[in-house]
Amino acid sequence: MIDLYYWPTPNGHKITMFLEEAGLEYRIIPVDISAGNQFKPAFVAISPNNRMPAIIDHAPLDGGEPIGVFESGAILVYLADKIGRFLPRETRPRNTVMEWLFWQMGGLGPMAGQNFHFILFAPEKLPYAIDRYVKETNRLYAVLDRRLADHEFLADAYSIADMAAYPWIVPHERLGQNLDDTPNLKRWFEAIKSRPATIAAYAKAAPYSGRPVVTEEGKKLLFGQTAATVARS
Repeated sequence: MIDLYYWPTPNGHKITMFLEEAGLEYRIIPVDISAGNQFKPAFVAISPNNRMPAIIDHAPLDGGEPIGVFESGAILVYLADKIGRFLPRETRPRNTVMEWLFWQMGGLGPMAGQNFHFILFAPEKLPYAIDRYVKETNRLYAVLDRRLADHEFLADAYSIADMAAYPWIVPHERLGQNLDDTPNLKRWFEAIKSRPATIAAYAKAAPYSGRPVVTEEGKKLLFGQTAATVARS
């Protein structure tokens, strides 16, 4: 059994996509980030960066005590190694998957996240910041499009790299992007969108979708953190 500490954000969707593909038994434990649940001591013990998702694997391969894992990329690698799927063991194909996974973790996710912030959450509209991150998101979409021109998936076979990137393409319209401008990316996106596991994963968000991901009070919790906040958690 996997305990998944989850909220319906792109990083949360990555993990439900994997778990549905893998057919692993899991239980969702919601972490309402707008209510500040990510700062509760029990969660911080698993995820010291106060961020979801995180997991606890109650049946690790070594047969020992349950293992907690935080950071969505690390979770994907851990789970893929656990079941021996979606991350090759051979050096060269594994390297390719890891390159694109880290590309998403270090580029697409943070840049699209800043795009979201300045378009949706910033208390005042800052044209320079919005233009900066919409353009950078656009550039990163073009990087994906170029890669997918001669690859069915990012590392040829469907992998955790695709699962990591896909949720950041789902909100393309809100991110100021038009998939018609990137036809290879659009083909890849539609292929993953139609996978039964993807459909099932996004259905898991339904019980939480009626609640705002970030309320006005939640913005103060999410965007006002300092070293003192970390010390208190």
